Amino acid sequence: MLLPKERLNNVLKTESVDRPPCICPGGMMNMITTEVIEEKGLNFIDAHSDATMMADLAEAVYEKGCFENFGVPFCMTVEAEYFGAEVDLGSNIYEPHVVQYPLNSVTEWERVSKINHESGRSKVVIDAIKILKSRNSKVPIIGNLTGPISTASSIMEPVTFYKELRKKNSKAHEFMAFVTAELLAFAKKQIAAGADIIAISDPSGTGEILGPKLFEEFAVKYINQLVEGIQQEKVGTIVHICGQMKKVYPQVNQIKSDVLSFDSIVSIKEARENLGDRLLMGNVSTYTIEFGDPEKISELTKKSVKDGSNIIAPACGLGMKSPLKNVQAMLEALREGEDKSDA
Repeated sequence: MLLPKERLNNVLKTESVDRPPCICPGGMMNMITTEVIEEKGLNFIDAHSDATMMADLAEAVYEKGCFENFGVPFCMTVEAEYFGAEVDLGSNIYEPHVVQYPLNSVTEWERVSKINHESGRSKVVIDAIKILKSRNSKVPIIGNLTGPISTASSIMEPVTFYKELRKKNSKAHEFMAFVTAELLAFAKKQIAAGADIIAISDPSGTGEILGPKLFEEFAVKYINQLVEGIQQEKVGTIVHICGQMKKVYPQVNQIKSDVLSFDSIVSIKEARENLGDRLLMGNVSTYTIEFGDPEKISELTKKSVKDGSNIIAPACGLGMKSPLKNVQAMLEALREGEDKSDA
């Protein structure tokens, strides 16, 4: 039987595995639930700003038999906060979110400060990775970035941002180039701390919102700049894109990440037909994980494998109220197959 890190690494290298890994990267794809928080006796708000608490919660999810990785942080607001957004850190039942934007237009991007990795929540994430690395070298650590489009649209009103991609195109590219360079610097800090993989989640960079042309011009271009910079560090990459893919499969296939991840609206079977031998991750419905039962989740997990998922994962971030038994059902379903193959 392969160890968790071996199994995931083998998938990334397209080598044989005993079964698909079951992971939840962190970041947008947060794996922390209220039940885990309460069992640990922690305050979720504090964990966003305390490296030891952050590491403890990430480790608890693994120890509870939910997923075969550690992943930090647990939200998509770290970068936006550094760039001047006001953030509500949430509670034990909902995640941090941006409540006020610092910019009114892409033309104001030069007012934005660079990320300071020596203080604040960026440092918390980096230190949490170091702690996790010191505790268990057999479990893959996934560091996370909010994707370029999603970061940019978290520091100004999204509708205005999308309009200005066309109306103020050159300034929009300047803004995106700045954001992407800062994200890459953050990724490299996470890698230096011990991250084995970097996941980039760009839910606002969907082809449904942008359309094929802008999706290629902005989402694909700047995601690839990130991916190429990260891959120079000899670290694997996962890119998660939300929304339907039907109109943008050719553009999606230009994304150079090792793994592509989609939400539950995308048929893995269809994605496999359109993306050939690309490594695919996903995409068990988070609605079902929160409101369904373990039997249905097991069924969806096995269907994802049958349809062509190389890595099993929730289709998005878990709802905080998701029952622990439902979260555990994905990995348990994969281990059933593992047990049968060993028999």
